[in-house]
Amino acid sequence: MRRLLLMALLLLAGCQQLPLTPEDVQARKFEAVPDKAVIYLVRDYPDFSEMQATVHLGDKLTLKTYAGTYYRWEVAPGEHQIRGAAFDTGAIRVHTLPGSLYFVQQRVTAAPFLRASSFFSVVNEPAGRAAVMRSVLLTPDQSFF
Repeated sequence: MRRLLLMALLLLAGCQQLPLTPEDVQARKFEAVPDKAVIYLVRDYPDFSEMQATVHLGDKLTLKTYAGTYYRWEVAPGEHQIRGAAFDTGAIRVHTLPGSLYFVQQRVTAAPFLRASSFFSVVNEPAGRAAVMRSVLLTPDQSFF
């Protein structure tokens, strides 16, 4: 029994969190931008699938998401679409106002050997902030977690 407890403690001690990047620290301040809207796209951990999912933010930006990651996207006020790529038909439109924050939760499901399917929903600010705090910021130039 003691040996099992010791092994469990050693495993937990090895789960030290890496320090946050300066960009992640800044994004977690949840600061609004006066003439823009800010959309946080967060994929919480655990998710229904560990698979990578590719999403399009608007018409110009394609990103990969992983369980336990998020993006911070500054946009002009108006309507913006977030959608899955290729065979992933998940999509959501978010109508934004200047100086506001929005939190979009992505859930990804996939059966073994099948493609990912995304489900998006706008969540309230407390739930969105909590999900971001449990996740790691990715930037558009990062390909892998």
